[in-house]
Amino acid sequence: MKKYINIICIALLGAGLIACESLKLGDAGLSKAPETSGATVDTLFASLKDADKVLTSAYYYLPYGLVSSFDSKMGSDFLESITDHFISNKHSDNDGPNNLYYSGGLSANLTGSYAGGENYRFGSELDYKCIRYAWLFLENADRIPNADKALLARKKAEAKMCMAIAYANMVRYLGGVPILDHAVQADEEMKYARNTFAETIEFIVQLCDEAAADLPWSVSAADDGRLTRAAAIGLKLRMLCFAASPTFNSDTPWHPDAADWEGMGKYVRYAEKYDATLWTRAKAAADEFMKEQLSSGHYALEQATVANPVKGLQPRDYRLAYRRGYVNRGSSEAIISIRKSNATDYHDKHFEIQGSYGSGCSLNWVNKFPWADGTEFPADFPWEDKGSWPEQPFFKTDPNGTLSVNGATFTETRDPRLYENVGVPGDLWRDGTVGRAYDNHKYHQDGCPGFLMMKFVMQEKSDRANPPHWCMMRFAEVLLNAAEAYNEADGGPSDKAYTYVNAVRARVGLPGLPEGLTKEEFRKALILERELEFGFEEVRWFDMVRWGIKEAYTTPLKGLTSYGDNNNAATVFTFKEKVAYPSRPAWENSFDTKWYLAPIPSIEIQKNYGMTQNPGWK
Repeated sequence: MKKYINIICIALLGAGLIACESLKLGDAGLSKAPETSGATVDTLFASLKDADKVLTSAYYYLPYGLVSSFDSKMGSDFLESITDHFISNKHSDNDGPNNLYYSGGLSANLTGSYAGGENYRFGSELDYKCIRYAWLFLENADRIPNADKALLARKKAEAKMCMAIAYANMVRYLGGVPILDHAVQADEEMKYARNTFAETIEFIVQLCDEAAADLPWSVSAADDGRLTRAAAIGLKLRMLCFAASPTFNSDTPWHPDAADWEGMGKYVRYAEKYDATLWTRAKAAADEFMKEQLSSGHYALEQATVANPVKGLQPRDYRLAYRRGYVNRGSSEAIISIRKSNATDYHDKHFEIQGSYGSGCSLNWVNKFPWADGTEFPADFPWEDKGSWPEQPFFKTDPNGTLSVNGATFTETRDPRLYENVGVPGDLWRDGTVGRAYDNHKYHQDGCPGFLMMKFVMQEKSDRANPPHWCMMRFAEVLLNAAEAYNEADGGPSDKAYTYVNAVRARVGLPGLPEGLTKEEFRKALILERELEFGFEEVRWFDMVRWGIKEAYTTPLKGLTSYGDNNNAATVFTFKEKVAYPSRPAWENSFDTKWYLAPIPSIEIQKNYGMTQNPGWK
């Protein structure tokens, strides 16, 4: 818990967070007060402008989901790499997926380059830095002279939301964590007992409720990026769905070590017995959001627009609408938008993994994307028997097509989201040339499973010309969370539940879900919809955890061998499935549910401030 860090204030300039001014807080951290380096609380809160720098420091330390210079989570690899969606072949000394997860090498006693390769390393992440600055602002904001009361209340609410997001990040990886109720001072006794899972969830919900009362529903372009009431209610809905899910809300403990309720159980489960009221509360949060949305508007799924009136609405138009939803700052879909930099190359580290290593998406995931008309794509598709194909698996020749390679034009044949998440054979990738996914491409890398990552990479350099952000929550997630809460609380899907899911599908030109689904069938369809919608947005891992989807850990991953008619810009391909590629022996041979939560580093437990270990870890 004792942290000593160098703080650089990231000033809030209009719509974006950019590094522009140093706030001299010295080694301010969890246990180092800012006044120790000469900046007193009086000077920090002498004006709203200066105090805003403290609040902006809380904003700056919000979690960021893309590989960047902000932190080195998973050894600068993707969280998606430890799902069934993506296969990392990074194999560097600090790479988490290969060294710790595929091999089973993760433990509570990591040292050296392996420390930091975890999906979350308690005591070394940045959430408590965010929390400390939020508390510093909350405790001292009333000292600001002549501050507008309404504006000050709003900024206090923003600080509470920063704190709520930080705790929400921790509880999803760790379970219950110590809840700090003040800005820690250097001279106080470092004793912070671990709070229970339920206490941590309820504290997040309380912060969201308190913040929502003083936040605007939406903000103007000048304030884009600041937290809103929509963010507060949306986060509350997300966390209630998380807590209500069966891993953490069941009569049956998810791990033997979690069976002792008074021991480890209360820190990693919401209640000793199933609590149905959690789903009822989640449904109420969904209603709260949708009621305000109905009256105030502002948020909406980005919709396809016709790029070429002569050709009419094309599959690519749906694809670009989906892209705008996740990549554009100021999108009508952005609920929580986190910024670290205005530099257009800030995300380069995220896709350099594809440029330097043979990493890529799994065939298991690719097979889940339906045909463009919504028909299920067969998991046993006969890749080697072209004569039996009902349709080309990725692109078909089309004079009206919008993909042009070697003078020929093609149209996508699958769910448009496939092409935005996955670089498939034959598609343009990263620099406007045909991607290196297929095996005889002159730049193909050994180990690549036959598919690349497309999310955030986006085909052309010009696609990355705008300031980046991490859209931590989109309106699409609110809709699917609301549908989930309705289905679980009502014992089956209602008309509203169908409406919310079908809106997400319609945005990419897919028909609605079939009517008459049971609760279990609707849940299965909904979990699949989340797979198709939120690739590389840090959703799949937590769905695997909270729903206990063991087959996602234990099923061998597959790839696809493909050969094109050109080693640089192929348009015709032959395919062959790669079976059991690659092996994840720690999960495929002897999966243990301990993997649902991260281990607490032994060094943190040995400090004796109150943190305890998670189930199954030693």
